[in-house]
Amino acid sequence: MQHIHSYRPAGEVSDPPIDVVTLPHDLRHLRRKLLHLSNGDMVMLDLKEAVLFHDGDRLVLDNGDTVEIQAAPEKLFEIKAHDTLHLIELAWHLGNRHLSAQIEDSRILILRDHVIRAMLEGLGAQVVEVEEPFQPARGAYHGHGGHSHGGHDHHGHSHD
Repeated sequence: MQHIHSYRPAGEVSDPPIDVVTLPHDLRHLRRKLLHLSNGDMVMLDLKEAVLFHDGDRLVLDNGDTVEIQAAPEKLFEIKAHDTLHLIELAWHLGNRHLSAQIEDSRILILRDHVIRAMLEGLGAQVVEVEEPFQPARGAYHGHGGHSHGGHDHHGHSHD
């Protein structure tokens, strides 16, 4: 079995990968794990610290070959607003609830949660079910490389 001790961010490697491993967002935060490739082979990932991998990142095998991380399609809500200011307001409400969100120019994607859907629709958002890869923004409390340094303190502020 081949081992992986390093990785390269998406776009840094031009050679084609020998295979892919497809993972949803919640399973792309890795340090040490046996990974099942699409061809049925297995490789052992063993990094010094945990990394939050993005779609297109490459894992480097001991022999120099690479395996591409592929973001799995996930069941999401696509949130659209009346205008840019409304989209910012919706993003604020999602952030206030500490929800992972993929924020784009004209939409926000979140994992499906029907309570949150009702809240967003009550705020005037258009919410549609979609299935696509999910790459939420990294939180402010995640260190370089996507690894966390623990939770954060609310410094006495309220979420009410």
